Amino acid sequence: MVGRSVSSVAQASATDAERALEFASTAAAEVAALSPAARAEILERASRLVEEHREDLARPLALELGKPVKDGRGEALRAAETLALSAAEARRIGGEVLPTAGWARGAGTIAMTFRAPVGVVVAITPFNAPVNLLAHKLAASFAAGNTTIVKPPPQAPASSTRLVELMMEAGLPPSAVQVLNGGPDLGAILTGSPVVAAISFTGSAAAGQAVARSGAGKRLVLELGGNAATIVCEDADLSAAAAECARTGFSNSGQSCISVQRIFVPRTMLADFADQLAAAVRKLQLGDPLDEDTDVGSMVDEQAAERVLQWAREAERDGAKLACGGTRHGATLEPIVLVDPPRDATIVREEAFGAAVVVLPYDEFGDVIEECNHSRFGLQAGLFTHDSRRIFQAWRELQVGAVVVGGTSNFRLDNVPFGGVKDSGIGRESPRWMIDDYTYVKTLLWKDQSVWGAAK
Repeated sequence: MVGRSVSSVAQASATDAERALEFASTAAAEVAALSPAARAEILERASRLVEEHREDLARPLALELGKPVKDGRGEALRAAETLALSAAEARRIGGEVLPTAGWARGAGTIAMTFRAPVGVVVAITPFNAPVNLLAHKLAASFAAGNTTIVKPPPQAPASSTRLVELMMEAGLPPSAVQVLNGGPDLGAILTGSPVVAAISFTGSAAAGQAVARSGAGKRLVLELGGNAATIVCEDADLSAAAAECARTGFSNSGQSCISVQRIFVPRTMLADFADQLAAAVRKLQLGDPLDEDTDVGSMVDEQAAERVLQWAREAERDGAKLACGGTRHGATLEPIVLVDPPRDATIVREEAFGAAVVVLPYDEFGDVIEECNHSRFGLQAGLFTHDSRRIFQAWRELQVGAVVVGGTSNFRLDNVPFGGVKDSGIGRESPRWMIDDYTYVKTLLWKDQSVWGAAK
């Protein structure tokens, strides 16, 4: 299986992109004409189909990306839930009657609003969770009444296309979606087009900045990189925290923007925690992603695995202790745990996005919050403590989009707003919040009419 082609797709040309944009500009009105109830019913059928056909998604995820099949199955089930959530949000789209009569100039006037679809949305998805992240972007866009041009990741065309096929089987009209495969040049054509009203992009910070420049003036939802920190406090259950850090630090081989990367532990507990973490990591089953027992499959390619390995070796040369891992077999990297690397090591400062975590000591809680905030990223953080004062301090002071208490940074609910600050992006993903970005407020001002009466 290693080195064999498992999927192939036609690459869209510039001409293909222009034709897709032209079609989208006329198709938008057809999609907008569907009632929210009609959109919701399609999404609900799609949710059921995705759940029924989860194996059709899990297997290509394993073959294209090396994601363990049990994790791919979990991603498919999350996508089904995301579709259902989007259906529910479609039914909630509405507006309001504004209190114009509360002011003298507004007496005798009605003002009402509703949320109107923006028109054409471009959705660009990453390789690490191509099914569920596409479900978020496409389903929320359709729920809002838009047409969407999808650019899947080059590494996962089959799994992405299969999701779109299932949604169309459920009744998603051809006017609502087009799929174009290609690289950055295609993305630049799509994001720079004046036809496009909104862009949803998930990927690296550098790529996100390029999208922001190309799509200047458009609505942007950018979910970018991370360098997630998890803080373990003195009152935490050390063994439980170590086990959870092992499990969530190496799921999908660490290829997640919220994957555990930096673990901060009180200095007096550092050695004990590192030993327990390394022991838990060694219990993870490394192997064939199609094997039901596999916990850690391969990374997306050999270059990615080699990059993480070299960062780890650099830190080790500069004084870090290698507690476990550090062997590469092609794109498969044995999970790495590094203890007390220099704070300026690349693997501490940058997003590793791979099978490696670092364990760092701290002395005071306020100091560790300050150190976490030194990162140019700010997506999520984890916190193991029962101290409510520390919980609220972390929630208030950590420069991140979310704080997870009783768990690591690597936890997400698809109906909860998700996104970051600084180089981790702008906007929030989750159907309810995405629909706000995929619609705009349209106001009706009706003079000489009022439900409150006209007398001044």
